[in-house]
Amino acid sequence: MLHRGQESTDGAGSGELAVPMAWLYAEYIADELLRTGDLMPPTSFEFRAGRDALALTIFLSDTDGELSGIRVVSQLETWLSLTAYDQPWQDWVGERMAVVTAEALEAGGPSPDLDLAVAAWRWLEETELLAPDLDAVPGGGSVFGEDDGPKVWTPAWRLGLPLGHLAIHLF
Repeated sequence: MLHRGQESTDGAGSGELAVPMAWLYAEYIADELLRTGDLMPPTSFEFRAGRDALALTIFLSDTDGELSGIRVVSQLETWLSLTAYDQPWQDWVGERMAVVTAEALEAGGPSPDLDLAVAAWRWLEETELLAPDLDAVPGGGSVFGEDDGPKVWTPAWRLGLPLGHLAIHLF
């Protein structure tokens, strides 16, 4: 399948596929980090939220355009700082997406990596998951188990980001 009517990745019309390798690699790294942490079943929406939040962080923090396998371990601290609780991650994603979009426009062609990143970001923003209310007043009622506590609908990124952060710590 050719990407949006393009005949090749370099515009030469050779019929090659435009493969989003940077995004797929970022998603693979995120998936491995979450699976190693064993925080939730890989089939859950929470896992997807964590994977997409981490993949966006990995993809957008790669300013050199080359995610090298050997650099993954050296990037863990960067990803930890970007996903930390007190960081404006959502604003950072918006700013980096604007920069990456501008770079793709300058390059004069579609970017399958960017298309997948935009789709992941849209899903993270528009999808709400039922999660424990971490802002609930302590002592407001008796809570017997994890499922008995107060729950709220929250954007997927708000749940996925701390899961991704914890997965990096556990790695």
